[in-house]
Amino acid sequence: MTGTILAAAVFCAVVSFIHIASITIAIVRFRRPVREPFGEPQQHSQTQPSVSIVRPLCGIDNYADDTLRSTFELEYPHYEILFCVASAVDPVLPLVRGLMAAHPAVAAKLLIGDDRISTNPKLNNVIKGWRAAAHDWIVIADSNVLMPRDYVQQLFASWRDDTGLVASPPVGALPQGFWAEIECAFLNTYQARWQYLIDTLGCGFAQGKTMLWRRADLEAAGGIDALGKEVAEDAAATKIVRAAGRKVRLIDRPLAQPLGHRTASEVWNRQLRWARLRRASFFLYFLPEIFSGGALPIIAVAMLAYRFDWPVAPSAVAFAAFWYGAEMLLAAVADWHAPVLYPLYGLSRDLLLPALFAAALKGNDFVWRGNEMQVERMQAQRRRALARVRPGVRRVAANGRRRLRSLRERLSER
Repeated sequence: MTGTILAAAVFCAVVSFIHIASITIAIVRFRRPVREPFGEPQQHSQTQPSVSIVRPLCGIDNYADDTLRSTFELEYPHYEILFCVASAVDPVLPLVRGLMAAHPAVAAKLLIGDDRISTNPKLNNVIKGWRAAAHDWIVIADSNVLMPRDYVQQLFASWRDDTGLVASPPVGALPQGFWAEIECAFLNTYQARWQYLIDTLGCGFAQGKTMLWRRADLEAAGGIDALGKEVAEDAAATKIVRAAGRKVRLIDRPLAQPLGHRTASEVWNRQLRWARLRRASFFLYFLPEIFSGGALPIIAVAMLAYRFDWPVAPSAVAFAAFWYGAEMLLAAVADWHAPVLYPLYGLSRDLLLPALFAAALKGNDFVWRGNEMQVERMQAQRRRALARVRPGVRRVAANGRRRLRSLRERLSER
């Protein structure tokens, strides 16, 4: 057996094991009993803390009426809603005002303005909501998250004594068209699966779609402004929580994001943005992504089949059925969208992964809701700031060392 064939065989065996192991762990995670928040049910009314829900808005997303309306329909007794909009002419404003008028019993405010504290327009939009929040527990939730009625309870159910943040990845729902199906395949059986595997292993990281904070924890790290240390606020949140010796945890049932229609460019640009952000913020976690997905193992199986005179096409198809059948099983157990043509969508996703990886390595810029951004601009600014202050720090250190030597000399003379 040549070295290439041996490498192909080992590669297939290793990635297949990891693939099945990750799916098994995710299935076990999704099937375990949901933890009861706040202790015993009869104690809930005494132990449920008040919560502020901050929802940054920009434009009108697909299913915006449903996702924003869900904020008013939560079965939770003590919460307020803070809608944050940067522009006074944003088209989402009439929808928000209409929902507030239709639900007068729910405490809700609409905050308009743009505080430029970072290069992250979402964070600039969120900051006024954080500062206006009346309660010590604060949820930051994207506008396209569809909140179940027990949304807040699910977040608190994942909180432990060592928790610094509870988050949830998005799960695609209600796709319309081929490219929306591709995005579902990215969000659900690929990205959510890997996030839950990492979370189960105790190394969870934040997802900006939903983040539950205890105000004091973020204030101790420098306040809401500290989330501007990275170009992505969820990457900054992960590093802040870990630096404090706490953990980021995911809720046991990820939250739905209704997709509607998607174009090829929308899916590519979104996935490229996320890939470049992962590369910039967590480079060592990003590198193994080149080996993820089913495309490379299917090619390796075809090589092995050719080498051993097996039927090449049937062998590749059989392996693809095994690979994507396992993903469909996960989707069925988790009650996610899983159409009959899912293997086609999963393979299309995996064919894009190497191109996304290469593009993420080469480029640095992206566009988010019309805002041109660079994933490493903040890192460069920090390096320049450190370069400016480093000479002064060195002078102070040198002066301190000279004074210490002088003090030692005087003491030795005595």
